Amino acid sequence: MQNLTRAQRAQLAMVLEVSAFPKPGNVDRCHDFPTTRLEHFLASAIMAGPALEAAERGGRGLGSLIHEAVALTGGYSGGNTHFGAFILLMPLVAGDGIEGAMRLIGETTVEDSIEFYRAFGKTSVRVIPGHELDVNDPSSLQEIRDRGMTLYDLMLYSAPRDMVAREWVSVFQMTRRGADLLHAAGCGREGIVQAFLSLLALEPDTFIVKKHGPEVAGMTMRRAREVLEGVRDLQEFDQECIQKGINPGSIADIIVASIYTALGEGWEWDC
Repeated sequence: MQNLTRAQRAQLAMVLEVSAFPKPGNVDRCHDFPTTRLEHFLASAIMAGPALEAAERGGRGLGSLIHEAVALTGGYSGGNTHFGAFILLMPLVAGDGIEGAMRLIGETTVEDSIEFYRAFGKTSVRVIPGHELDVNDPSSLQEIRDRGMTLYDLMLYSAPRDMVAREWVSVFQMTRRGADLLHAAGCGREGIVQAFLSLLALEPDTFIVKKHGPEVAGMTMRRAREVLEGVRDLQEFDQECIQKGINPGSIADIIVASIYTALGEGWEWDC
């Protein structure tokens, strides 16, 4: 993987994540959703190329880069596919790893926040209603300006309710854990599935919380743990999640970032 640019490595990470199977409840090469298919994820990974290349070149704010990625990938019927992944990949690509990403995150501005909220408004990402800074409320943009909230501040504000945002304020803790799990599990898609299950068993997926509530998210976490312990069948767990519409989308986003990180450290996908 040494001959890949950072942008190409990010695109490969998105492709590898969605191609691995079975990842309980999520789109993969064996499962489509009614309106979102495998092809939508693959197309998104290709279309995001210019934004990822801009991140690698540097000199752009993270909010602007995320906004560009969303704009480039929003022109088809499959809806949002990689918004959470872009939130994680842009600082990682621009900063050339976790240490550099944290430096750039610390330098974000109010304008980064405005660009991010504009990007958020172009997606169909679920939010928990009733919170003070609501992406669906235009007055929130003025509130961000009045408070002088940087994009780091916004992620800090969202972190208790969103595990992708939490990565920005926790030194990419789960991303690092996922990369370590990939190295430990070995190469190829089996390693991706193993890492996915291990992160899912670690804490409740906040996308499931937003869609189904904390009890379902907690149950899903326990089911993943049972699969890892060998007391529950993985295929059975996958079917249960598909039938109930339970999809751990936040864990999938973090796994993309973990694959990107691991690839840069020599993890092999093609064994």
